[in-house]
Amino acid sequence: MNNIDVFTFGETMVLFQAEQMLPLEYVHTFPKLVGGAESNVAIGLARLGHSVGWFSKLGDDPFGRYIHKFIRGEGVDTSSCLFTEKAQTGLLFKERLSPEDVNVYYYRKNSAASLMEPADLNEDYISQAKILHITGITPALSESCYQTVMVAIQIAKKHKMTIVFDPNLRLKLWSAEKAKEVFNEIASHADVILPGLDEGQFMTGKTEVEDVAVALMGEQDKTIIIKLGSKGAYLHTKHEKAYIEGFPVDRIVDPVGAGDGFAAGILSGLLRNDPLPVVVKRANAIGAIVVGVSGDVEGLPTLPAVERFMEPASGSRDVKR
Repeated sequence: MNNIDVFTFGETMVLFQAEQMLPLEYVHTFPKLVGGAESNVAIGLARLGHSVGWFSKLGDDPFGRYIHKFIRGEGVDTSSCLFTEKAQTGLLFKERLSPEDVNVYYYRKNSAASLMEPADLNEDYISQAKILHITGITPALSESCYQTVMVAIQIAKKHKMTIVFDPNLRLKLWSAEKAKEVFNEIASHADVILPGLDEGQFMTGKTEVEDVAVALMGEQDKTIIIKLGSKGAYLHTKHEKAYIEGFPVDRIVDPVGAGDGFAAGILSGLLRNDPLPVVVKRANAIGAIVVGVSGDVEGLPTLPAVERFMEPASGSRDVKR
């Protein structure tokens, strides 16, 4: 059994991405890709040099096997994954009307991943990790998935793992009321919370960035990092409060996956024990790199690529020879 730095789990689907920037009904060709928040983070971490385990329940079908092989091929440990014949692997279609206007259509109801249950978790495997990464997507898939998330949190607490929560709000999957209730429940157990500003406002009812951070922290000692898009991020702990500037992006190609790249950057920095402002700055850089490349995982960089991106430009770098 491989040693892992991070354990994460959730649904990954086969992603069919429209080749043309047109309404979906007028598109006829769709490259077959892979898309899932947790596997995006896992792949991002692997490219940054970390060992990471990703778990899901996949359909015992061609798409499930494709996902498993793809993620394993990116250097992620998939040895804890399960296959089922009781349901099929979920699908999603991505419509691009412009670089800034992207719509996603899910075909995931009653999918194989929605059948995940607490008994599927391998405590011995999970307990090897230093960090448990959770998104707010997994508990939205089904009641058994919600219970699986809560048991994973119990395992992490038992083994003194750091719990990192990225809300990843998906209102197509459940009601706003239920999402808010579950998000705040998970946040109460988390050590690090990574909301976008809109998600933080949704969870707390506060408007201003600093007020959102204070409300999310409550009386506990947590690290709150609020994503502010092109403006960067706001870091809030008991001892540090700072806005960390983002990196300018000349051209947005595909905004999907930037938050997952950001999360991978945060987790990587925590594992390296870097100072938090350095951690957040590197995560901002990864987010900026990802939006410049089409696809969910295709733009996730290696650590040397991030460091080159963060260096002040010296001379022309248009052509690498």
